[in-house]
Amino acid sequence: MSSVLTEGATPVHHQDAGILSKERIIAAPGFNRWLVPPAALAIHLCIGMAYGFSVFWLPLSKALGIKEALKCGPEVGFFQQLFTTSCDWPISTLGWMYTLFFVFLGLSAAIWGGWLERVGPRKVGVLAALCWGGGMLFSALGVYTHQFWMMLLGSGIVGGIGLGLGYISPVSTLIKWFPDKRGMATGMAIMGFGGGAMIGSPLAAELMKHFATPTSVGVWETFAVMGCLYIVAMLIGAFGYRIPATGWAPAGWTPPVQGQTKAMITHGHVHVKKVWGIPQFWLVWMVLTMNVSAGIGVIGMASPMLQEVFGGSLIGVQAKFGELDKTQLTAIAGVAAGFAALLSLFNIVGRFFWASLSDKLGRKLTYTVFFILGGLLYFSIPASAGAGNKLLFVGAFCVILSMYGGAFATVPAYLADLFGTQMVGAIHGRLLTAWSTAGILGPVVVNYMRDYQLGLGIPRDQVYNQTMYILVGMLVIGLICNWLVRPVADKHFMTEAELAEEKRLAHDKAQASAAGPVTMSFHQTPVVWVALAWLAVGVPLAWGVYRTLLSAGKFFN
Repeated sequence: MSSVLTEGATPVHHQDAGILSKERIIAAPGFNRWLVPPAALAIHLCIGMAYGFSVFWLPLSKALGIKEALKCGPEVGFFQQLFTTSCDWPISTLGWMYTLFFVFLGLSAAIWGGWLERVGPRKVGVLAALCWGGGMLFSALGVYTHQFWMMLLGSGIVGGIGLGLGYISPVSTLIKWFPDKRGMATGMAIMGFGGGAMIGSPLAAELMKHFATPTSVGVWETFAVMGCLYIVAMLIGAFGYRIPATGWAPAGWTPPVQGQTKAMITHGHVHVKKVWGIPQFWLVWMVLTMNVSAGIGVIGMASPMLQEVFGGSLIGVQAKFGELDKTQLTAIAGVAAGFAALLSLFNIVGRFFWASLSDKLGRKLTYTVFFILGGLLYFSIPASAGAGNKLLFVGAFCVILSMYGGAFATVPAYLADLFGTQMVGAIHGRLLTAWSTAGILGPVVVNYMRDYQLGLGIPRDQVYNQTMYILVGMLVIGLICNWLVRPVADKHFMTEAELAEEKRLAHDKAQASAAGPVTMSFHQTPVVWVALAWLAVGVPLAWGVYRTLLSAGKFFN
């Protein structure tokens, strides 16, 4: 049984600590830190299926009718739909599950982020697995009994809590394991959240096809199978988490000297309870809100936008969208689906690319690039649409979506730079309320502006022009907020005594110094284990990328 030693102190044995306790997951000397990112990816690739839940909407909308939906009468309102067993749910009602995902993701991350820092990532990862996978199992029962309230409670609320806990579970740990590559480390994990739907959506489609019968659309069976798969995969990830001993650093790495780096990296630590009163927190909150609002508003409208702007030219027909027949509309919908798949690829790649680049540029400069380049690209879209230039139109959106994903992946490192690493997971949880806000703000701006423009009689291929200029305005606000970010004042940092107390509460233990007696046994991680861990997450991710490329290929046919 291993033990942990604080510098110059008696070894603290933790054989009585529970299997989920933080004391049990402090890595021994020789542990390979590259085992931690695949553990984080295992969890993020599972919860990322939240982005792909729309694959269930059409089958669920005819769960009773099977071939055709049994439509509810006008007397059946939303609250009656929660309990009715006599008619099918409309897609607009099913969409509430998607809304609840991201509302409860932000809320749970904000509420339990501090708890995460004290109990460690394993316990939080296990709870996330039970909430996300268990929520899908409860939803399967809801589909089987045709009770929508059970689906909202299972996947929407309980599953949403699992999303929030799973999303933040590895952030603090990865930043502490990779002080030399903060952006890259968090980018690898958060890339998984963007890529989860690439695996889950085609898997769900195949399972529904397999389970479909004359009396079932195959959704409840698919929910049950995927719920079990997600529980197992996320538990493996959670039990793969390890945290470094206090004071650990990569071999040969020395912390940058304060004031001699462009990255604005602090050497102090802010308590999560104080961040609400620190201007830099709210500036970064606005930075993320503006960037994500612009991107998330476009994601939801990417497919109809392409179809309405370019119409028949997508399939070589010189006709506007409103002049196409049903067969032609189906054909351009397939092309638009390829466009959406292409955007998802850039969303994922951008998470790793931009976050890794931020290690070189610094976080503030990286966000400056997001806002200036993004603003120019949004501003160019009406012109490229008017000229009928599909290449420039699609290229602009691909880069925009890469920066949308990059913003999510870079912000944990930005927070660690400003507020220190001790409670960065909790602070990141608080910041994710910006995501909840953007999830409402972005789609509202894009959707309502579109409807307003159509109401004025503006042609469909021009209704998005004004919206693009509004999104440019959002990015200008984000640019100003980012420009105003300065190093956090010393008065906000914890004192040495406060930091020591927080470390005690967080069960942080120091590895024995080289000069003192080393009682923690040395375990050199075999390289084969690292390779197998990456293979375990890499194979499903490669399959998802392959399926997405097949779909994206429709755009170029």
